[in-house]
Amino acid sequence: MPQLSVIVYGPNAQGHLTELLDSVEAHPLLDAEIVVAAVGDWARETAEGHAPETIVVPLPEGTGDAEARAAGAARATGRWLHFVHAKDGLPTGAPRQIAERTAELDAEAGASGTPVDVLLFDHVVTTWQTAARASRDGRLLAAVGREALPLNEAADLVRLTPILGNRALRADFWRAHEEQLTTGDEPYAAHATLLHAGRVACLNQAAYENRELRPESLPPLAPEDRFALIERYESLLALTKDRRATRVVLYDLMMRDLVRTFAGENLPDAVAREFFRRASLAAVRWRPEHHERPAGVEGVRHALLEEGAYTKYRAFQAANRTRRAAKKAVKTRKKELGAKLRDQQYQRALSRPVNPNLAVFAAYWERGVACNPAAIAAKMAELAPHIHPVWVVSKSNVALLPPGTDYVVPGTRRYWETLATAKYLVNNVNYPNAVVKRPDAIHLQTHHGTPLKRMGLDQMEHPAAAKGLDFDALLSRIDKWDYSVSANSHSTRMWERAYPARFTSLDYGYPRNDVFYTATADDVRAARRRLGIAPGKTAVLYAPTHRDYEAGFTPRLDLAEFADRLGEDTVLLVRAHYFYGGAASPLSGLRRSGRIIDVSSYDPVEELCLAADALVTDYSSIMFDYANLDRPIVVYADDWETYRTTRGVYFDLMEEHPGQVARTQEELTEIFASGAWRDESAAKARAAFRRRFCEYDDGRAAERVVRRVFLGEPEESLPPVLPLEERTPAPTPEEASA
Repeated sequence: MPQLSVIVYGPNAQGHLTELLDSVEAHPLLDAEIVVAAVGDWARETAEGHAPETIVVPLPEGTGDAEARAAGAARATGRWLHFVHAKDGLPTGAPRQIAERTAELDAEAGASGTPVDVLLFDHVVTTWQTAARASRDGRLLAAVGREALPLNEAADLVRLTPILGNRALRADFWRAHEEQLTTGDEPYAAHATLLHAGRVACLNQAAYENRELRPESLPPLAPEDRFALIERYESLLALTKDRRATRVVLYDLMMRDLVRTFAGENLPDAVAREFFRRASLAAVRWRPEHHERPAGVEGVRHALLEEGAYTKYRAFQAANRTRRAAKKAVKTRKKELGAKLRDQQYQRALSRPVNPNLAVFAAYWERGVACNPAAIAAKMAELAPHIHPVWVVSKSNVALLPPGTDYVVPGTRRYWETLATAKYLVNNVNYPNAVVKRPDAIHLQTHHGTPLKRMGLDQMEHPAAAKGLDFDALLSRIDKWDYSVSANSHSTRMWERAYPARFTSLDYGYPRNDVFYTATADDVRAARRRLGIAPGKTAVLYAPTHRDYEAGFTPRLDLAEFADRLGEDTVLLVRAHYFYGGAASPLSGLRRSGRIIDVSSYDPVEELCLAADALVTDYSSIMFDYANLDRPIVVYADDWETYRTTRGVYFDLMEEHPGQVARTQEELTEIFASGAWRDESAAKARAAFRRRFCEYDDGRAAERVVRRVFLGEPEESLPPVLPLEERTPAPTPEEASA
C-alpha cells in the first residue's frame, strides 16, 4: 500500500494537465501513486499518453469536480489522499515532502493512538500574468508549528485559502466523511475537511501550485449564483456547534466575503437587494454570542448589514467613494507638486561642481550603517580622513544610527543635493533610477553576498523571483557602476553575466569579512557576553534565507523541539532574513529560557558569526561569509527542489556543500547528536568549499578598496591576497575561552 495517492481530477483545462503530468513524470515518486480521474476525451488521452503506471479513470465530459474526486478516490490505494485539480501544478519534490510528513504523522499516531485526519501545507499562486507567487498562508501555518491539534485549538487555520490542493486527507477519514466532502463547491469541501477532522497538522512548505485562470476565459456566473455563497457559509457554520473559537473565525470570514461580494459586484438592483436581505439574515442568525464587530469603516458595514439597512448601506458606500476620490486627488496633486520641486532642486544641484571630499554610503535599501559599505567607510576614516562620509538612511532607522553619524533621509532636499555633488557613491544594492551618473563621480557597487541564487538578468527565466523587475531599468542602473567588489572568482563571473556592463571588478574580497581574520579572542568573548551566552555553552546560529514563494518569515524548523534535542549545553541563535524585519516575528512566541534567542534585529551580523560555534542555514549567502571562520556549517535543505526550480541557482549546493546536509529535521537533529556536524567528512567538505568561495577574503579587503578607489593607488601597489593556507581566522569560542 503506497503512503500517498495523488488524485488528479477534472478536464484538461487549457492544456495544463500535460504540464502537471510532465512535471510528475520527470521526478518519479517513491511510495506514492498517481490516479487521474480524467474528465473528457482530451484529459483521458493526455493521461494515457504518460507513464504506464499512472492509473487512469475515464469520466464523461461534463462530470463535476466533486464526482471526479470521488471516482479517483475510489481507485486510490494510498494511506493518504492528495486531490490535485488538472489545471494546477505540483512544485518539484512536493509529493515526496507530503509522503514523508504523513508517514511521520502515522508513526506518531501509532504511538499515541490518536490519528491525524488532515495535513495542511502552503502553496504558490500562478495566474495568467504571474508565476509562482507566494500565498499568504505561511504565517498561519508557522504559528501552529508541527504539533497535531484539534481545530478549535488552532482555529485560525480556517483562514487558510479554501482549496483542496493545500491539504492531504487520511484515506480512512475521507471514506468516513465522503458524502459530506463531495457536497457543495471546492471552498465548501476544503472548509468541511477541517470541520469534520479530529486533529490536524501542518507542513510549512509550498507543496501545491494553485493556477488561477483568467476569469474572462471561464463561463460567466449568473447574478443569482451569488446566493450560493450565503448557503455555503450557513451550512459550514452549522458544523461548528460547541466550538466557539472556530465559529468566530468562520463567522468573520463569512462577513468579510458577504461585504466584499456586495460591494464589488455590479449586480442588478433586484438581485442586490435579495442578496443583501439573505446576507443580513445569515449575519444575525449565526453571530456568535458577545461577538464584537471590527473597528472603523468595516464595523459600520457589518452593523448596517446586520440591520438589513440596504438604503443606508448604499448611501454609506456612495459617501465613502466620494471621500476616497477627493482624498486621492489631493494626495496626487501634493505628490506631483513635491516631485516637481525636488526635481528642480536636484537639477540645480547637478550644476554645481562635484565635491572630491564627499562620499555617500547606503546599505540594504537605506537600513543603516551595515555590510560592505560600513567596513569601507570605517577604513576610509582611517586611511582617507579628508573624505567626509554621509549615510542615506530611512526615517524609521535614524534612531538606530551610531552616535555622530552624518546622514540624509531619502526624498529630502539635502538628500538630493548630497547625491548630486558627491564624488563617491557607495551601495550594496542600487541607488534610485533618478540618480544621475556624473562624469567625474565614482559609483562603487559592493554587493551583499556570494550568489547561489540567480541574480540580475538571470532572473528573467524565473518570474517568481523577479516579481515584475524592470530589466531595462536595471540595465540603466548597472551602467552607472564604475567598480564591482567581488569575494571570489565565482562571484566575478556571475556578476559579469548577471550584470553585463563596463564596470571594473575589484577582486579584493568582501570588506565586511575582514573582521573574521582581524578579530581577537577578546572580541569573540565580548560578542558572546553581549548575547548572553554563558561560558562553556555551544552556540548554534540558525540563519535561513528569504523565499520568493513565501509571504513572510516562516521557520522551517520546530525551533523549540530542535533546541530541546540539542540539549541544555547548547544555545540556539535564530536570525530571520532582513526582508522580514518590519513584520511581527513568529519567533516572539518562543519561550526565552536563554536557550533560544531571537537575534533577527541584532547588528552587525558579523558579531553573531564570531559568537557562534556552528552555523545552520539553507541557501543564505551567510554560509560563504561564515566559511571564512573555518567553523562547522550544516545545510538544512528541506525544500531544495522547490527553491532551485522557483528561484534558480548557479550551482548544485547538494553536491558542493560546506559540511553536512540534512533534508529533514530528524536528520538535522541526528547530525548534531552524533557529532557528525564537526567530523572529518564535514571538515573535508568545508575545506573544498573554502578554497572555492573564500578565495579573496584575507582581512585586508577594505584596505584594498579604499586605497584603489578613494586614494587612486595603482593595482600593483596594493597588498596581494594571502594564500588560503597562510591566513589565520579569528579564534573559535572554545579557543577564546581557553
